[in-house]
Amino acid sequence: MERKEIGWLNEVKEEIKNHIYKKLETLWKEGISGADYFITAIGSAIEIFGKYKKVMDYEGNEINASKLLEYVREIVTDYAVRQILHNGIAEELSSLTRFYLLWRWTYKEAKVHFDDARKLAQSTGVDLGKEWNRGFIKKEKEFISVLGPQDRTLNDIGNEEMIDVLHKVLLLWKSGRKKEIKNILSETGYGRKEAFYRVAQAISETLPNDSKEKKLLDGFLSGKDRLVEEIKDKYKQRGLFE
Repeated sequence: MERKEIGWLNEVKEEIKNHIYKKLETLWKEGISGADYFITAIGSAIEIFGKYKKVMDYEGNEINASKLLEYVREIVTDYAVRQILHNGIAEELSSLTRFYLLWRWTYKEAKVHFDDARKLAQSTGVDLGKEWNRGFIKKEKEFISVLGPQDRTLNDIGNEEMIDVLHKVLLLWKSGRKKEIKNILSETGYGRKEAFYRVAQAISETLPNDSKEKKLLDGFLSGKDRLVEEIKDKYKQRGLFE
């Protein structure tokens, strides 16, 4: 097929989006997941901008292939996160929490070459260069690993990010410190957010049965309903006495 001379960026983006959503749905139904999902989806999008000798924006700038690939990865990432979470609540998640969830789905607990890790991070809005070796992202030589709660210590975990609060709660659960769990979930507000428990469940579903992190997640989630009720009561009491 003969390549067209110019594709206009907005039109090419729309073409990519329409094409890739159909492809993503098909891949999901076929049970393709993780890195294979990304590779196949991105490969199919290359067919679209490969139809043009060059892609331009309306200001006359030529758009290179790497910029278009970034756009494709963002679409694939967003779609995958929504599917992993069984739709909904994806927009409530911060970039780091989305990255963590997507990492577990794509790579489980494996160490990954920096360049592949960077691409995944970039598609969720995370700058890997700023984040490694603090929090749950660790760089060793040219490899990146994402730490589970069992590889972290309570004193080193903050209360801002949802994924950090989840890790803290799992470590407290492991130590049987239920009162502290209720306190932190009440103070951060995550205890009343369905998104918090949905993320915990989704991460569990991505991990193998022998995973230490999965066992912590499943243990914590087994008492979820009672915990939610107790946190609601705590809020009510606070409202009465404040």
